[in-house]
Amino acid sequence: MKRKTFAWVLFALLAISVGVYPLMYYIFDMHGKGLWASKTPELLESTAWHTAFYIHITFGGIAMLTGWTQFSQKIRDRYLDTHRTLGKIYVGSVVLSSIAGFYIALFASGGITCTLGFGSLALAWLFTVLMAYTRILKRDIKQHENWMIRNYALTFAAVTLRIYLPLATQLMHWDFITSYRVISWLCWVPNLIVAEMIINKRSRALAYSVRASE
Repeated sequence: MKRKTFAWVLFALLAISVGVYPLMYYIFDMHGKGLWASKTPELLESTAWHTAFYIHITFGGIAMLTGWTQFSQKIRDRYLDTHRTLGKIYVGSVVLSSIAGFYIALFASGGITCTLGFGSLALAWLFTVLMAYTRILKRDIKQHENWMIRNYALTFAAVTLRIYLPLATQLMHWDFITSYRVISWLCWVPNLIVAEMIINKRSRALAYSVRASE
């Protein structure tokens, strides 16, 4: 298997596996498990928090599941209407999940560090998807794609968080709160840096192809 193909398959598998993860909260009793284990009984009894939490994980999962397909050139070329429909579902899901995510970030375990980390992530997630949407309305395809790369890098924070957290707690033996404080920033800031690297590489390749055709 070619390296590029392997990377694409891994990317899709991670997106799908984390995208369906929210089903755990609908199928099983998650009280005392996962992230809920760090929440106070008072917070877990809050209707507002519960509503925001389920909006966040449900639509975040939908965004994860629909978003990765948007980067497939074959899907875009062969099924343009499907691409557009999935894009609308993705944008709507990110908007709902980011707003709910900002609310639950106000009650994040780990205090102000995590509130700022996850709150900033939610705002950046909302901002970048709105920028991507407004760019495509203006038919600025290049900038639309660039903003979508940034946005899905933030969506992918759900994946990197679930990779880093067990590494920090199980391999590095950090306590949960210390790990959570670091990962509230680590799960998304490096993702954005990688996104910018991809965007810059695409821009250089495009500029080279233009010069070569002249």
